[in-house]
Formats: sequence, C-alpha cells, structure tokens
Amino acid sequence: MVKAPQGLRHRTRKIFRKSVRERGAVPPLSSILIPYKIGDYVHIDVNPSIHQGMPHRRYVGKTGKIIGFRGRAIIVEVMQGSKKKQLTLFPEHIKPAFNVTERINEIIQKLKELNKIRAEQRKLMLQILGKVK
Repeated sequence: MVKAPQGLRHRTRKIFRKSVRERGAVPPLSSILIPYKIGDYVHIDVNPSIHQGMPHRRYVGKTGKIIGFRGRAIIVEVMQGSKKKQLTLFPEHIKPAFNVTERINEIIQKLKELNKIRAEQRKLMLQILGKVK
C-alpha cells in the first residue's frame, strides 16, 4: 500500500467545497469592504476559490478576535485548545460576528457631522473673503 499524502490541504474535499450555485462566483465587494476594527470578533469561513490568505482546515468555523492589520490582510487571534494562535487571513475568508448595519450607520453619522462642519467653515470663509474685497 502507498502512504496517503499528508499535504496542507489533505482531507479537505468537503470542507473546502462550494455549493453548486456558488461555483465560479467571485466574493462580493460588500463582504471585502466591511470596516473592521481591532477588537472585533469574526467567524472564519473559508472561500476556497481564493487561495491566498487561506487558513488551515482546523480553523474553519472558529471565531476569533482581530488584533491587527498587515497590508490587506487581517491578523486574527483564535483559541486552539488552550493555546492562542495568530492567523493572518484575507478578508475573503472571514465574516463579521457583529452587526454590520450598526457599523455602517456610525460611519454615515460621522460623515454627516463632517459635512455640517465643512458647511460652517465654508460660510465663515465666504464672510472673511467678502470683508477683504
């Protein structure tokens, strides 16, 4: 008998498989552009069509805490038994464990406040320029 291969993705035929309707689909931009912050909790959900930044199969389905960023990648801390492991994952392989609409509403609120400040500064500048002429 020949020894079974022990590669990085061995025994992943079912865990790294997409459903029939998902095959060939690229991850939507809305899932990639979610604004994550340090301290947020995320679920590890692998997208098998993107090979970069993919975690090992033992971490699929785990929930971790974001502890940092490295370029486009996100550093997630996961408990593996009694040990803490740091995984460097791409955003395609994680899903937020928090309410995304609340985060988006916070950003919209900040943008509205900035627009109010900008309008006030614009009025002030026009008044100053009107006095100079």
